[in-house]
Amino acid sequence: MVDPPDALRDALSPRYRLDRELGRGGMATVYLAQDLRHDRPVALKVLHPELAATMGPDRFQREIRLAARLQHPHILTVHDSGEITTPGRPPVLWFTMPYVEGESLRDRLRRERQLPVEDALRIGREAAQALQYAHEHGVIHRDIKPENLLLTKDGNTLVADFGIARALGGEGDSRLTETGLSVGTPAYMSPEQAAGDRGLDARTDVYSLGAVLYELLAGEPPYTGATSQALIVKRLTEPAPSVRTVRGSVPEAVDAAIRKALAPVAADRFSTVAQFSQSLQAAAPVATGVAAAVPPAGAAPATGTTRVPRRIPLAALTLVLGLLIGLGVLFAWRRSSGHGDDAAGSRFLAVLPFENVGDASDEYFADGISDAVRGKLSGVPGLQVIAGRSSAEYKKTDKSLAQIARDLGVSYLVVAKIRWAKGTDGTSRVQVSPELVHVPPSGAPTVKWQQSFDAAMTDVFRVQADVAGRVVQELGIALADSARRELADRPTRNLDAYDLYLRAEGAALGQGRNDPASLREAIALYQ
Repeated sequence: MVDPPDALRDALSPRYRLDRELGRGGMATVYLAQDLRHDRPVALKVLHPELAATMGPDRFQREIRLAARLQHPHILTVHDSGEITTPGRPPVLWFTMPYVEGESLRDRLRRERQLPVEDALRIGREAAQALQYAHEHGVIHRDIKPENLLLTKDGNTLVADFGIARALGGEGDSRLTETGLSVGTPAYMSPEQAAGDRGLDARTDVYSLGAVLYELLAGEPPYTGATSQALIVKRLTEPAPSVRTVRGSVPEAVDAAIRKALAPVAADRFSTVAQFSQSLQAAAPVATGVAAAVPPAGAAPATGTTRVPRRIPLAALTLVLGLLIGLGVLFAWRRSSGHGDDAAGSRFLAVLPFENVGDASDEYFADGISDAVRGKLSGVPGLQVIAGRSSAEYKKTDKSLAQIARDLGVSYLVVAKIRWAKGTDGTSRVQVSPELVHVPPSGAPTVKWQQSFDAAMTDVFRVQADVAGRVVQELGIALADSARRELADRPTRNLDAYDLYLRAEGAALGQGRNDPASLREAIALYQ
């Protein structure tokens, strides 16, 4: 592991001795440290500089102090926190927690993929106890996921990162959301959280815990999609999935409880995590044997659990569009492995709306392609991508790139000009000229990379992947094979469906006609 920087080590030396780096996530770097005052090992988390600058020390300390009051056997308590200030530089914000010898739930899932039913329910019950306690004390977690559930060597479950989740997601300050640094992980966040609802309550954690339990039993998240847009649309237009379709040995009552927790409308879920936990316990198998883990591939659906397509009511369609407005659903897809996968440190980047230099009626197409590139880059480990809603504010702006970068708190911008070239013979091509611009803290912006692409419209997805891939390459980020495949993933082979989908997004943004028939057709086709 990487040794801690000398400056950080020196600044903390009166209280803490930094031993080594434990890992890096999307929001912080974690170090193993020794609390010299109390002679105990601690995990010391240091927020990434861009995030610390956006949040500010006052907000951070206020919310961390509130989270530190949470004292529960299944909560990883916040011990201490502080800031290091240096003239002319963003503050260094840090906090400490007990050092736990064990692993995260994500580690165990990587190793086993599916957990025995009894183990999954026990983990869910202990996490629910922690969440219920926090909710009763006025704290919503907002970022329940396998990475934030720690498993100790003696088998206990600890819910981590209440402090950082609260600091990022608390009410009363829109600055974080406006810059796109919103808390939450798309695979686990509730629909209302994805929509940017500021009035979140316990039911958002109910949803996230339900998504985690589904994955523990099925070996995969309840909803998957090539892009964040597809993920959100599926979540709102498809019934909550049945875990028994991939693992028939799961008791029907357990499956029913998880499906209720995953209801897209908050009012249809359990109102508290305690109710969810009680329902799971009542449904738990009496036998002590381990339910067999059945691989998803080739698994036959259990009787009575086949998912049936349904018509999308206009109300649901409206909700889908509300979530797509400004692409507020496209929070940076933070992959917090905690195992040093991001050895070079996170880079903060914004993809600005592509400038349409073609027909004015193709504005939706330009926005859709920039959104697609943004979505691909959001899935790259070590790259923090500002949400589309924030970037959209700079469409046709007079501000300089340097000012935009400062406003958004990023060091890199992706800008481009794009044209949908339509030939008189019916041919159709996409022409795009992207640039990657580096904006240092001081000094003028510089173009790190620029290139022109001209391809048949049938290759539009390859162009998106090539643009995103070159940006990643120029930033010096090494990708695993799985990440490369995801970057190159083609969301649909139906170009008519894709065009309708882009028109749907354009209508949601106030561009073109709000045509319910076209929007309904787009959502039905976009798979």
